[in-house]
Amino acid sequence: MRTNGSGSARKSLPLSAQDLDDLERLRRSASHRNALSLLADVEIPANASEASLLHAVLEAGLRAVREQVEVQGYAQMAEQIDASPRRTSARRRRPAWADE
Repeated sequence: MRTNGSGSARKSLPLSAQDLDDLERLRRSASHRNALSLLADVEIPANASEASLLHAVLEAGLRAVREQVEVQGYAQMAEQIDASPRRTSARRRRPAWADE
């Protein structure tokens, strides 16, 4: 797990009953821990603390957000690249009304 150079901070995080159930499932289920390990890019042991599980979930979420931002950025770049030849050829074409 990544840490920033300035240390770490403990924040209060309200958890619902469902959140607590999900964390317990992550702790008990090897397949859930493995999936979270892949998403967060960290190793999560079977005896992981609640804090380390929460941090891994945060890392996985942030990683997913970064990847989605990249996907959207690449899509915008592709649209701009695809649109630019059409714009150039449209400027070279005679308007339909020019033959009237």
